[in-house]
Amino acid sequence: MPKSRIRKKADFTPPQAKQATNIKLTSRSWVAPVMLALFLIGLAWIVVFYVTDGDLPIQDLGNWNIVVGFGFIAGGFGVSTQWK
Repeated sequence: MPKSRIRKKADFTPPQAKQATNIKLTSRSWVAPVMLALFLIGLAWIVVFYVTDGDLPIQDLGNWNIVVGFGFIAGGFGVSTQWK
């Protein structure tokens, strides 16, 4: 019976090193202060409306002052999506 041929293994060549790519992160330092400001303005608007029995901040809005307060809070949540 004939002998099988012995295969020569190729020398190990390590894979080429990948070069690191720079990731450009934009500065979002404005997000946290704006988000917190909107939360606080909305909370203060609702609290002032309840404490003053609807006389302040604007009398003509009536119960719509609650919607305005929650609108500020919703705006704060909207801004928070920009935070990285």
